[in-house]
Amino acid sequence: MRHKVAGYKLNRSKGHRTALRKTLTKQLFEHERIRTTRAKAEAMRGFAESMITLARRGTAAGDEHMVHARRLAAARLGDAKTVQKLFDDIAPRYTDRPGGYTRMLKLGPRKGDGAEMVLLELVEE
Repeated sequence: MRHKVAGYKLNRSKGHRTALRKTLTKQLFEHERIRTTRAKAEAMRGFAESMITLARRGTAAGDEHMVHARRLAAARLGDAKTVQKLFDDIAPRYTDRPGGYTRMLKLGPRKGDGAEMVLLELVEE
């Protein structure tokens, strides 16, 4: 039974999962749209949305809190360029939106192995 077991293992070790989640999130923030499998998209979607919420709340709270939020985001993402884009470009778009910053569009099965592919993109507003 999987009662109270959160998250997706994706048939990977813990380090591999965290690296995959960070990389997919960085690519999503950089390109604002990525094409990946449904399982990977669902596994990283919550992490990406929590990073946007962190940036949105940090920007709204003031200078001291924004510095703290930027440092938390940098620790979780590991890339200063991505953090800068997140705080300067992406977070201000969603100041009035309470959540649901991403959208998943189904693309159909992948030709090689039949994995269900999706387009994960940031909602425009």
